[in-house]
Order: sequence, then structure tokens, then C-alpha cells
Amino acid sequence: MSHGRRLSPRAVCLSRDLFHFVSELSCTLENAEFPAYCFMMDYTVSMFLNTLTPKFYVALTGTSSLISGLILIFEWWYFRKYGTSFIEQVSVSHLRPLLGGVDNNSSNNSNSSNGDSDSNRQSVSECKVWRNPLNLFRGAEYNRYTWVTGREPLTYYDMNLSAQDHQTFFTCDSDHLRPADAIMQKAWRERNPQARISAAHEALEINECATAYILLAEEEATTIAEAEKLFKQALKAGDGCYRRSQQLQHHGSQYEAQHRRDTNVLVYIKRRLAMCARRLGRTREAVKMMRDLMKEFPLLSMFNIHENLLEALLELQAYADVQAVLAKYDDISLPKSATICYTAALLKARAVSDKFSPEAASRRGLSTAEMNAVEAIHRAVEFNPHVPKYLLEMKSLILPPEHILKRGDSEAIAYAFFHLAHWKRVEGALNLLHCTWEGTFRMIPYPLEKGHLFYPYPICTETADRELLPSFHEVSVYPKKELPFFILFTAGLCSFTAMLALLTHQFPELMGVFAKAFLSTLFAPLNFVMEKVESILPSSLWHQLTRI
Repeated sequence: MSHGRRLSPRAVCLSRDLFHFVSELSCTLENAEFPAYCFMMDYTVSMFLNTLTPKFYVALTGTSSLISGLILIFEWWYFRKYGTSFIEQVSVSHLRPLLGGVDNNSSNNSNSSNGDSDSNRQSVSECKVWRNPLNLFRGAEYNRYTWVTGREPLTYYDMNLSAQDHQTFFTCDSDHLRPADAIMQKAWRERNPQARISAAHEALEINECATAYILLAEEEATTIAEAEKLFKQALKAGDGCYRRSQQLQHHGSQYEAQHRRDTNVLVYIKRRLAMCARRLGRTREAVKMMRDLMKEFPLLSMFNIHENLLEALLELQAYADVQAVLAKYDDISLPKSATICYTAALLKARAVSDKFSPEAASRRGLSTAEMNAVEAIHRAVEFNPHVPKYLLEMKSLILPPEHILKRGDSEAIAYAFFHLAHWKRVEGALNLLHCTWEGTFRMIPYPLEKGHLFYPYPICTETADRELLPSFHEVSVYPKKELPFFILFTAGLCSFTAMLALLTHQFPELMGVFAKAFLSTLFAPLNFVMEKVESILPSSLWHQLTRI
């Protein structure tokens, strides 16, 4: 040992203390009582804490921060790819069945697999704005709202789109050859409403102009009855122009364009007359007019007259006829709409909603009819997730705009404005919608670019809706998928341990004191409980337990 290194005084003292500790511990385990054993354990813990160096705390906090950071990164990657937390998925799929739980995710997994195949469908134009099939009358409805409330229900962007539609539908290149049509061509481009109305009256002084009557019916008439009278006059003039142009349509491109314009004018007038009849309570007459119009012009689908027909048939409670219309237009090759999807959901919900009970369904499971209804609701909600809040009156309605964005808030308002009464009429339908609609967002893959039953939800919808809807309306946005609890917990844990690692590296001595104080405080309740148990139970019993 002459070549060995001499021990420092502290090491000699520590060795002596360890020797005494081992001797006392062996005696305690053989014949000492439990209080002495507890004292020795406390002494061991305190001596262990006193011998730890600051480097140990730095290494401990740094390692824990690294591990929690790696877990956070993996959790976030798994959530971005699969839409759920890995820890939550493992606990639900593997631990819960072991503990006696029921795994209800099989149907969701099958739906997700179907969604992967459907997500590769062709994408459509994301932010195409459509003419609202159920738009109101400016003079008889929108202006009356402004007179009562002082608010403008239509935005400049929306009215500008309508002006472009009017120029497309009601004008052609040969209008300059007829004085009345030339005046109306300028009127449709006029921004001032009074100037447009004056121009329409000026055109009528020259000739019986169908488009002039249309403008007056839309903007000057203050009641639906007045608008209907003007549209009837427009129908008389428009039908004559249509018949004349029909005979000359094959005589050149100029006559072809004129005939196309006269056809648009005639269809628009008949459709608005049917809507006037619907507003005035003559629903059966409105249904007949719409059916005749669809038969006469089967290829002219730009006005979406079938959506007007569906709403009128629902008012008559002719659900068999509604199903027949849906069978024709709810086709995979045709563009969907909220009216199509939610009407299909309403019909399926109608079959089970009167007897549906969430408590009974949770006990016995869903029947086949109930499952079909729930799937139809999920399909509708995925297409337009903004509708349920309006149907459930969780959000106040406003007047629908003249243009809508499919799958957007504007379409939801336009649908709910006319169809809320139909949902209320079916007993239990709103209750079924309330219990099931939020489950849609757990089924849709994340991120939303994947889609499920439809093409991916457009990311530009919110911006376009803010242009279409008035400023006093709070635009509904797509419900964001919330981060799972374990990701938030892991993020907090990672941040906390990283902060501890940084503080320990900068102030090792101080953090060591804090760590000792924290551990002492942590073990204090245990020591308190042991003291209470020691005072209650006899020492001989503790002696026998320690020997065991």
C-alpha cells in the first residue's frame, strides 16, 4: 500500500460512518425494533443526498429533459401522421382490453381505411363561388331588413358577383342593335340602385323588355306579391323573345348567342315565379312549376332548381318524393351541396330519431338503421361542418347571401335559413344530430389534406366567406382538431425539465439545495404516516413484520 494514494480526512470520516451504519443496520435487521429501522432508512437517504455532487443534478436534469423531448417529438410526429396520440392509442387499444374495457375503434379503423382510398379522388376548384339557389329578393326582403335594422345584409363583393351574373345571363353582343336592351346592358353595370331602377323604367318606355321587369321585380318591389306581378309581366315579354330567337338560333353565331340569352332569361323568370309562389304559401303550385321547368330545360343545371324543389317538397312533408329527387341528384359524379347531404341525413334520421336514446344506444349498441343515420350525419357534417351549429341554434342566423361557397359558412347559413323548420318538424332529428355530429371530427384523418368521404376541406374557405358575409356576422371556421392531452403533457414536461437542466447547469450548488429540500418535503408525508402507524400499533408487531 506504500504506492497507494492517501485518503483524505473527509473520505476517512465517510468510511467510518459507513462502517458504523452497516454494523447498526445488521443489528437492526436481526433483533432491533421497527422504529430504529425507520431511523436508519432516514439516515441512509440523508447521507445519500449529502454525498451527491452538483454534476449529478446536471446530468439527471439534462437526461430527463432529453428523454421527454424525444417523447414529445415522437408524439407530435405520430399525431401529424395518424391524428391521435401514440400513448393514448396504446392505452385504448391494448391496456383498456386487458383491464376489462371494450374497444370501440374497429368501426373507426374501417372507416379510416375507406377514407384512405377515397382521399385520392380528384380535387375540385377550392374556392369557386356559386349562385345561391335560395337567394332572397333585394327589394322585398334584403332592403326591408336594412330599413328595420339599419344594417346592410349584402356585402359589396357579393353584389358585385351578382352584377357579373346579370351581365352574363341577361346580355349578349347584339344588344346594341335594340335600344331597350342597350339601356339594360348599361343598367346591369350600374352600381347605384336608383340609377338601375331609373334605367329599367326608361327601357320600358321604349319597349316591353323582359330584363327591365326582372330588375324592377328584384329591386323596386317592396313585397313578394308586387314582385310576382312584375315577374308575370316579364314572363309574357320573355316568352315572346324566346320563341322568336328559337326560330333563328341556327342562322349564325349572333342568333345563337341571343337565343342562349333569351333561354337564361326565361328560366330565371319561371324559377323566380315558383319561388314567389313558395313564399306566398302556394307550395303545391311552386312544386308543379319547378317540375315543369326541370322537364322543359333538363340540361340547364346552373340554377340548381332541384334544391328549390327539395325545400318545397320538405315543406309538404312529401318524403317519398324527396327521396326520389335525392336518388337522381345525390350521385357520385355530380357536385354535392349541403342541401343534398343534409336532406339525405334528415331522411335517414327520420326513420329512427323518434325512438333514439343516447343512453339506450350506449348500452345495447346502435342498430342497423341507427348506424345508417349516424353515418349519413357524419357524411353531411364532413361536407359542411358549419351547419349543425345553426340547426342546433348554437349560433344565430342571418339573412343568406346571394352567393355561397360550398362547404363554407355562407352555404351553411343559406341551408339552415330555410331548412331549420324541416329539421324541427321531424321528432328527435335535432337530438340525434346533437348526439352524433361532433364524432365526425374524430373520424377524419389529420391533417385535413387527406379527407375522408370527400375531397379535402378547402383551406381558403374562411377568407372567401369573410368577403361574402357582412361584417357584423362572426364567420364560422372549420373546427380544429385539438391536441391530445399526452402531447400537451409531454410538451409541458419537456419544457419544465429543460428549464431545470438549464438552471442546474448555471447554479449547481443552489439547485442541489433545492433538490434536497424537495425530496425531504416529498418524503415528509410518508414519515408522518409511519410515525402515526408506529404510535398506534405495538412495536412487537412491527418487529415480526420486519423479520418476515
